[in-house]
Amino acid sequence: MSTKWYRTEELLAAASAADCGTLIQLCGRLFAQAFKSPPEEMLESELPELSSELALQWVAVQKRIPGPEWKTISSHGRHSANSAISFWDTAQEREEAGLWADESWTLFAIPLWTTTGDLLVGACRSADDDLLSRAVLAARSLSVAIELAQQQEQTRRHVERLKSTLDIASRLSAAEETAPLLDLIAREATRLLDCDRSSIFLWDRERDELEARPALGVDNGSLRIPAKGGIVGETLKTGEAIIVDDAYEDPRFNQDVDRQSGYRTRNLICVPLLDADREIVGAFEGINRNHGLQFNDADVECLQQLGTQAAVAVQNLRELSLLNRSRDQLAEQLTSHVEIVGTSSAVAALRDTVNRLASTDLPVLVLGESGTGKEVVANAIHFGGARANSPFVAVNCAAIAESLLESELFGHEQGAFTDARSARQGKFELADGGTLFLDEIGDMSLAGQAKLLRVLEQKVITRVGGAQTIPVNVRIVAATNANLAESVREKRFREDLYYRLSVVTLDLPPLRERPEDILLLAEHFLERFSAQARRKSLQLSSDARRRLQAHSWPGNVRELRNLMERVAFLSASDRVDADDLAFILSPEEEGGRQLSLELGLDKATREFQKDYIRRSIRQVNNNMTDAAKLLGLHRSNLYRKMKQLKMSEVTGNEDDIGEE
Repeated sequence: MSTKWYRTEELLAAASAADCGTLIQLCGRLFAQAFKSPPEEMLESELPELSSELALQWVAVQKRIPGPEWKTISSHGRHSANSAISFWDTAQEREEAGLWADESWTLFAIPLWTTTGDLLVGACRSADDDLLSRAVLAARSLSVAIELAQQQEQTRRHVERLKSTLDIASRLSAAEETAPLLDLIAREATRLLDCDRSSIFLWDRERDELEARPALGVDNGSLRIPAKGGIVGETLKTGEAIIVDDAYEDPRFNQDVDRQSGYRTRNLICVPLLDADREIVGAFEGINRNHGLQFNDADVECLQQLGTQAAVAVQNLRELSLLNRSRDQLAEQLTSHVEIVGTSSAVAALRDTVNRLASTDLPVLVLGESGTGKEVVANAIHFGGARANSPFVAVNCAAIAESLLESELFGHEQGAFTDARSARQGKFELADGGTLFLDEIGDMSLAGQAKLLRVLEQKVITRVGGAQTIPVNVRIVAATNANLAESVREKRFREDLYYRLSVVTLDLPPLRERPEDILLLAEHFLERFSAQARRKSLQLSSDARRRLQAHSWPGNVRELRNLMERVAFLSASDRVDADDLAFILSPEEEGGRQLSLELGLDKATREFQKDYIRRSIRQVNNNMTDAAKLLGLHRSNLYRKMKQLKMSEVTGNEDDIGEE
């Protein structure tokens, strides 16, 4: 048994031209295969050829792994190599080519010129004198081919990871919930890193906790753990990526999770999760690289790219969720404020019509006196239909100067006029997909009416100063307190626009024509504004109720609403009395006819009483029993009083007068 050692440079220099020529063909095949296959596949394909060229019974590429042990990367032929392990150890330590021979076998071990320090080893029954020099030539060619194959493999994997990252980014945009999103990213990271599992840790700074997803051994896939300590804690603290080749030898590694789950962590990689502002929001961890390999810098780059996608996607989802909740809360508040309140037949019919209109896209024209609730009806139509989650934009046509109306409705481009310093969207664009409420449409100029008609018919707009047409999908609800039909006859409103807007017309009754709704509305507003004032809900006294019903409400529901708001915020007591309303509601200022000072006190008193009784009767739709209650009288006393005043409205007889 003998062992000889040679410097590889000396063997290469001593190689004959014949040897070099023979191996050139092998070198060409190795390089061609290296461009097409990963290192392991290339070796599996080319080692038989190498064995034939060198007349070997066995050839292999061996790799040193922790232990210390040797792992066969690829081999061809048969040989019991256990007795040669110490020989390989020495070859690696000396970094020289060795030849070992006994009576039966000749073995060689040659260090490969690779970054991992592998060995080319072989065995044959009878060795030629130039075996080692030819083997060194083959080893040099094989080293270059392995490095080339590894580079090609890294390039392929890098391209694949970039493609996968782009694919994941496109899929993240469709995610609607955080938990499935994190599971998706972790699965993709596991595949791209070729490891056993991955976990994403989101940092709850307020509680200083980490939520791990998916979490090993947890049914719902989520686990909350303290943010301090461990590999993840170190990553959060330093903001640096960490690669651990042997987890149980690293003092930072917390083995408790492995003990609880029965899992064994061999190696791992951990990178910080950074949001769009480069703030650390968590960590991304990959565990146990497959095939006995270790994580490397390329894995760090891959995990960081995925981590950036994950952090931004999670942040976007959280912001979207917050926006959705805010939108839902605002919509709920708006919906509660646009309720059509009332039990009168007119309001019941209006409510039914609004509910049916909400499911359509028909244009609606709302008519009524100021304060009757035209915008409330428009809101009810919008929020009761399919456009509820889209914008509701209101425009007061009477409040916009004619010169600015077109810009306000249709927008303008930069430089369209003196003050147009930047492009601006108009109300039509802002309301796209939703509803545009055109209040006081009767006050719009004829020029503005013509442009509005064109938009309604063509469903496109053109910004002031622009040439591009912009399609819009807007439902129109218009409102006015003017008599549009009369305006059409007087040529102050375009007839074609009138018919375009009035596909459905809603005529809102004034509050004085539905007196049965006055107290219901008053209590509704009192409850709402008491809540806003953070006080106990106010109660109306009997005198206050009569006072409210006796008022003619020239300002309609708006007047009643404003009154209840002032009372809710300013009343010193939890009970509203008539005196609390006296400074607001003054019967003498309700627009009744002025009495002549020449009548004298007695006659003026009789005229006032007759006028007051008539208004009370009208207030309750000519119901004499309700009118008597409103005036604080018995029904018979009311008839008797009316007879005394010689009022023509008296229709009862003596039997009526005597009732009670």
